[in-house]
Amino acid sequence: MTDKKRLPGVYLLPNLITTGSLFSGFYSIISSINGDIMTAIFAIIVAMILDGLDGRIARLTKTQTSFGAYYDSLSDMICFGVAPALLMYIWSLSNFNMFGWHWSKIAWISCFIYVAAAALRLARFNSKIQVQDKKFFIGLASPAAAAVIVCYAWLIESSTIEVSSVSGLSLSVLVILSVLMISNVTYYSFKDIDIRHKVPHITLFLIVLGLSFVSFDPPKVLLSFFVLYALSGPILLILRILKKKTLRSEKKPTNP
Repeated sequence: MTDKKRLPGVYLLPNLITTGSLFSGFYSIISSINGDIMTAIFAIIVAMILDGLDGRIARLTKTQTSFGAYYDSLSDMICFGVAPALLMYIWSLSNFNMFGWHWSKIAWISCFIYVAAAALRLARFNSKIQVQDKKFFIGLASPAAAAVIVCYAWLIESSTIEVSSVSGLSLSVLVILSVLMISNVTYYSFKDIDIRHKVPHITLFLIVLGLSFVSFDPPKVLLSFFVLYALSGPILLILRILKKKTLRSEKKPTNP
């Protein structure tokens, strides 16, 4: 008798979490279409949390597979590419329609550019996943870009500012994030942090302190954090360039 061929399977736990993230991203799209902006915002935030968990759980349980990596990227495309772009268009950029068809086209084209940038960022990440340093990302990660968008929308929605008055700023935010995603600027990935190892007591205190700041005014604090992270790459790049110029000038021989 011949042995029956075993059908290929997948690990349930990490892929179940990825599916939850995918569901949150899809639910955000539906909420945006229905005009429920706050629900759309929180759905993307839930997707971010789940996206941060699936990879770590896969590494902890030693259930990492190429299928899981590709499935996670497809989920990221929906959650942090399509969902934030659609949210930004329906919530803010659609206000450009009142200025004529030229501005209307600029609005939806900028959203498409963001989606295309997210797709290119994910494709580049997958193509270099075996060779790049795990401590750093090349280009702003799509979840971080989406975090800036949803926290920005959350801050405006929770304030007395009219959404129509910040349409120009919304357009600028979308374009800048698109450029950062496809850039060659390096960002710290936080993937070298091992939660299984012991840490000093001060680390736990700093985490508690951070959570206290977030609870004080969540949209402002979270937006400040993610904006600083998005700007950290260009700032560090400028500092490295200035340092190289300083070293070169010091090495040049001076005339007697």
